[in-house]
Amino acid sequence: MIRKIAIVGPESTGKSTLTKLLAKHYDTLWVAEFARYYCAALTEPCTMQDEINMFHGQVALEESVLAMAEKDFIFCDTTFLTVKIWSDEMLGESPQIVLDALTERTYDLYLLLDIDLPWEEDPLRDFPHMREHFMSIWYKELQNLGANYVLVGGIEDRFQNAVAAIDQFLTASGSPAMRY
Repeated sequence: MIRKIAIVGPESTGKSTLTKLLAKHYDTLWVAEFARYYCAALTEPCTMQDEINMFHGQVALEESVLAMAEKDFIFCDTTFLTVKIWSDEMLGESPQIVLDALTERTYDLYLLLDIDLPWEEDPLRDFPHMREHFMSIWYKELQNLGANYVLVGGIEDRFQNAVAAIDQFLTASGSPAMRY
C-alpha cells in the first residue's frame, strides 16, 4: 500500500515549493494542485460545479500518480480537503461528494504549513488579511478528521523541519527514511 503525505495549509505558505523539494529529496513522486490550473482558466466566479470539478480533478491526478509510484509513499501538494474549505468559505456549503470522500480517501500524514512565511502576491491568491482565519480552519478540519498531522514552520529551516517530521513518521511506520 502506498502511503500519502499531504502538504496543506492556507495560501502562500510554500506548499508547492516544499512538495517539489521533498519529492526530490526522497526520490519519489508528487501530486500537483489541480485547483491552481483549473482556477487559472476560470473567467467567471467559482461555482459549486467548479468545486466539484476541482475535486474530481484532484482525485484523478492523485490516482494517476499512485498508479506510477514505485516507492511506498508519495507527496500531495494539497488535497481535496481544500475544496471543502473553499466551498464552505465562498459558497456556504460543501459538495456532498467531497463530504462523502473525507472518510473514504484518507492521507497517512499531513504537514500543515504555518503562516510564518511572508505573503507573496499571486493572481490566484485572494486573502492576505485572512491567513489566521484560514489557519484556524485547517486546524479544525484536520482535528475533525482525526488526522495525523504535524505543524511545520520556519522561514530558513522549513524544509529541514518537514524532513524531520517525515523521517519520524517513516521510522514510526517501519519505512526507512531514505534520502537521495
